[in-house]
Amino acid sequence: MSDHQKIHPVSDPEAPPPAHPTAPLVPRGSSRSEHGDPTKESVTKPPLLDTPRKKRGSCFCRFMCYTLLVIFLLIVIVGAAVGILYLVFRPKLPDYNIDRLQLTRFTLNQDSSLSTAFNVTITAKNPNEKIGIYYEDGSKISVLYMQTRLSNGSLPKFYQGHENTTIIFVEMNGYTQNATSLMATLQEQQQLTGSIPLRIRVTQPVRIKLGKLKLMEVKFLVRCGVSVDSLAANNVIRVRSSNCKFRFRL
Repeated sequence: MSDHQKIHPVSDPEAPPPAHPTAPLVPRGSSRSEHGDPTKESVTKPPLLDTPRKKRGSCFCRFMCYTLLVIFLLIVIVGAAVGILYLVFRPKLPDYNIDRLQLTRFTLNQDSSLSTAFNVTITAKNPNEKIGIYYEDGSKISVLYMQTRLSNGSLPKFYQGHENTTIIFVEMNGYTQNATSLMATLQEQQQLTGSIPLRIRVTQPVRIKLGKLKLMEVKFLVRCGVSVDSLAANNVIRVRSSNCKFRFRL
């Protein structure tokens, strides 16, 4: 064997594999290791789940939804009840007409005031087959020329049955101060047109009777435009035309 021959060690194939290092690759005091600390297992923390927060507005929205639902149901119930009542009773508006207007006093006094007294005959018709009308106390009827109220009165209290026609007689009295210009206007109106336009207003509290059910009190408002031939005391005034409009008011 030559003195210069090199001998290379051969690994033993039956030798056990080398053990993994038990010490860290860097000293303990170092700040970090490239591959971490092999003595400690890497623990991965699960991501934090966002906890849903209760919104303050959700309760209010739920309350508003319930409220609107209740209101809607009430509207539906009331509408259905009104529809049923309409189909059962078939309501129709009453009809009024001014038949006769008598002027019993129309005097211009020495102090330029005007004293008036009217007798009015009204025909009131109830065309309903199943509805009655109670005419209550507190009614008011007025006769006006332009914006001047000439006389006031009230309708009597009575009950008007189904499909009934009632003739109502009303006495009215009035007093107007400083009526000199009013008298001159009336005379001029009659000379120019041959007629005098009057207005009659009626406010009448009533209660409607549906079968045996008596409803709450409401008010009839009647507005009549009446054209008469003249205004002469102690004379039955001829009514040339009469047009009445009717509506309810609570």
